[in-house]
Amino acid sequence: MKKLILGAALFAVTSLVPQLLKAQTYVADKTIALPGDGGYDYLAIDKENNRLYVSHATQVNVIDLATEKPVGSISDMKGVHGIAIVNKLNRGFISDGKANAVVAFDLKTFKVIATISLTEANGPDAIMYDPYSNRVFTFNGESNNSSVIDPVTLKQTGTVALGGGPEFAVADGKGKIYNNLEDKSSLNVIDSKALKVIKNYPLAPCGGPTGLALDAVHERLFTVCRENKGVSVINANTGKIVSTLPIGAGVDAVAYDAETKLIFCSCGDGTTTIIKQKSADEYAVVQVLKTAERARTLALDSKTHKIYLSVAQFENGTRKTIPNTFKVLVFKLQ
Repeated sequence: MKKLILGAALFAVTSLVPQLLKAQTYVADKTIALPGDGGYDYLAIDKENNRLYVSHATQVNVIDLATEKPVGSISDMKGVHGIAIVNKLNRGFISDGKANAVVAFDLKTFKVIATISLTEANGPDAIMYDPYSNRVFTFNGESNNSSVIDPVTLKQTGTVALGGGPEFAVADGKGKIYNNLEDKSSLNVIDSKALKVIKNYPLAPCGGPTGLALDAVHERLFTVCRENKGVSVINANTGKIVSTLPIGAGVDAVAYDAETKLIFCSCGDGTTTIIKQKSADEYAVVQVLKTAERARTLALDSKTHKIYLSVAQFENGTRKTIPNTFKVLVFKLQ
């Protein structure tokens, strides 16, 4: 009887292997067309309300992830970059780079609540919410600092000097924020309550870091770098580079799926490199997914494991988008 049970169990596990391997491959699912023209930057997912926010020139388009159709927008800004979500307050926050401001909006109605003008700031780009300190942070690429906002009072309450030009940032939920410095090819560790940089890690061989993701369980950071076309895995506690893998050109974003153990690096050359985490310090490229040229930013839905990338068509040899070609590309596990 034990042999029969053992044999059946072995057969069941063996028969699942091809399915598990197949489930690690991504394929094109659909395209979601969005109105208007102009440039684009970050995407963000509101897990609680099941919505995708897509930056788009002077507005943010909102997509219902259940239907994967547009359901609204937040408009009349000067130059949108990123979106941060604070569910417990039913508020979202948008970095309006050209206005040196942050726009707060209602997550249910998409109506603007307040426009917060930033002081000592120039070019707010990436934006994030840190639940530990209950603060919103913008990362200002042209003034080498971060603006700190109280999401309750909707007031700026501080500024953090960063020592270089910041790119993306992630919070560990325990009081630390990690932030790439693109021009210094290094990574800051910020105390989110004391509002100061407490460590700085050099990222060589990484050069020109942009996107950043965190594996909180294994305390590993994934930073993607344009100059060496690579993604580096960093021990968040020591700053040690434990692995560097090749990716495409013109990378901007990276996401980590804690369930599938996959890392996604979206590149402007029309590819997204997908990497498998075998252990905390062992990684391998498992797929180079063809997307579209200049599809360099993405968001991961951890519920469905789909990835969403925004892109538009451009006039030949220019940075000018062709009107009404903006869209979101959707890819899913096969």
